[in-house]
Amino acid sequence: MNLIPSTPAESDRPSATPARPLGRPEGATHEAPRSAVGSRPDVRGSAPRRLALPALVLVVAVLLVASLMVGGYDITFANLFTADAWNMFLISRVPRTLALVFAGVAMSVSGVIMQVLTQNRFVEPTTIGTSQWAGLGILVMLVAVPGASMMLRMGVATLFAFVGTLAFMAIVRRVSLQSSIVVPLIGIMLGAVVSAVTVYLAATFDLLQAMDTWRSGGFSSIVRGAYEPLWIVAGTTVATFFLADRLTVAGLGRDLATNVGLRYERVVLLGTLVVAVATGVTSVVVGFLPFLGLIVPNMVSMVRGDDVRRNLPWVALVSVALILVCDLIGRVVIAPLELPVSVVLGTVGAVGFIVLVLRQRRHVTY
Repeated sequence: MNLIPSTPAESDRPSATPARPLGRPEGATHEAPRSAVGSRPDVRGSAPRRLALPALVLVVAVLLVASLMVGGYDITFANLFTADAWNMFLISRVPRTLALVFAGVAMSVSGVIMQVLTQNRFVEPTTIGTSQWAGLGILVMLVAVPGASMMLRMGVATLFAFVGTLAFMAIVRRVSLQSSIVVPLIGIMLGAVVSAVTVYLAATFDLLQAMDTWRSGGFSSIVRGAYEPLWIVAGTTVATFFLADRLTVAGLGRDLATNVGLRYERVVLLGTLVVAVATGVTSVVVGFLPFLGLIVPNMVSMVRGDDVRRNLPWVALVSVALILVCDLIGRVVIAPLELPVSVVLGTVGAVGFIVLVLRQRRHVTY
């Protein structure tokens, strides 16, 4: 007779234990996931699980409509098809909402990739220095080629982000770590050094205001003709979906991935390139979006496990919902003025980071 586990939700998680994650101490213990072998599916919980994704899609749809209707210019369903309201809708509201969707998905998917490749839950582009390197690339272009096109600036920002991410990966591989929390600390320190260099150059060439504009991470200036490069990061999300299975295997560790025939280094380079492109393009068009790639992938993986391919739709939807909520809060709380999305995201992300650290301390003994 099969026995129903006491906690059915945990029985759905994968029972395989991957290689020791980067930064976890050798003697650390953690909660072993309960095996689902021989257990009956929980009929009572299956219906809510089936309805969870449609419910999330509905929530995102409502938030999209709210984003399209909320703003300084009064647009309602009643006056939407008047000439002035329709022009404002197409010139400002639609591009802004699309930019929120593309940027949110790009940064959260980048967080998924980095967490898999480093086998660490605390990393994402803003905690490993990738975004800071992209900012340095933007500043270098402002100094060297002030009149550079947006595509050239995005290319240089992507190059700097790629080099910076590879530098972080190289440093982490060569440092003997005693805690998984040390990995993001290394990235934060590296990002702080890069930010210090950026501030020095900006002050030297009187570009502090331009740097502050990049770091504000706002969408108030997004209009038609300014958001279109973000379609590139939509392509990086599609590329991540095709790489998903390889990323999942790479997340088991270099030795195991190599043993099953995966070209580990190639996957790492491809994943790093995808993260660099997403971060570079988003940094040029939108600016600094902190912690989005940290909290969303962790929220999803805590509920659904670590299968990258299965989690990507959930990560995309949750990230869109979160960034839309943060943007709406920023638009409403001090209307008619506006708080940048990065301010609200930074607050939510900081709380989420603390919660993750405390949760890690509960599940790991030293």
